Amino acid sequence: MSEARDLEWKSVWRDGWLKWICGFANAGGGMLVVGRDDKGHWEVST
Repeated sequence: MSEARDLEWKSVWRDGWLKWICGFANAGGGMLVVGRDDKGHWEVST
């Protein structure tokens, strides 16, 4: 699975990404996955 028009991966949460959520909602829905990098690998913090 890779990023698409309705799927976005972010490795960490940042408050500035609230506009992404609004954009997905306005475009008909989508999914924001926090914890994966742009290549889809899970980010693990220790």
